[in-house]
Amino acid sequence: MDTPIRPSRPQAAQTTRVQDLRASDADRERVVSVLGEALADGRLTMEEHSERTSQAYAARTLGELTGITGDLSPEEAQPILVDDRPVSAFFGRMRREGRWVVPVKLPLLAMFGTVELDLREAVLQRRHIVLDSMVVGGRIRLLVPEGVQVNVTGRTILSTRELRTRPAAEGPTIEIGGTLILGSIKARAPKRTFRERVRGRLGRPR
Repeated sequence: MDTPIRPSRPQAAQTTRVQDLRASDADRERVVSVLGEALADGRLTMEEHSERTSQAYAARTLGELTGITGDLSPEEAQPILVDDRPVSAFFGRMRREGRWVVPVKLPLLAMFGTVELDLREAVLQRRHIVLDSMVVGGRIRLLVPEGVQVNVTGRTILSTRELRTRPAAEGPTIEIGGTLILGSIKARAPKRTFRERVRGRLGRPR
């Protein structure tokens, strides 16, 4: 008697760990630049600089790059940040900026404080990112590149939102979910230069 063949279950898509993402040439150059500054001010010897520079150019992943400058700058000043821990602000301000990796789902907590995320140079791990937020009397501030869309889908109670972005039809999406109580959300794209504004007007169909 033949055994019936059961359909195989589809495997869930696995997310690459942040530190295992591939590094770009620009990422390597960021690290090499920090090494050059450390050599110039005496924090590295010529031998150490040569060894670490070789490691930087040979690095394949972001995780391999972060270890090269770990003892040269504080965490917030590292050329590449692969920290995927929740971002929390208690009665203060927490900011992430520069070259950092935004995980697929990033928890945010703002208790009478402000969380600021600068995404202009960030690496989005997926084209749809969810900011799982818990805001009580706090603020979320986003600075997003041209073409990124920001949607607020979370539950808001006596909260305000101001979205001044310039999304593209096929651009990435930042979704702000969770719960906001007596809070505020502001998201904006960088201001255009005069030349960019002129080009935009000339490019519009009449």
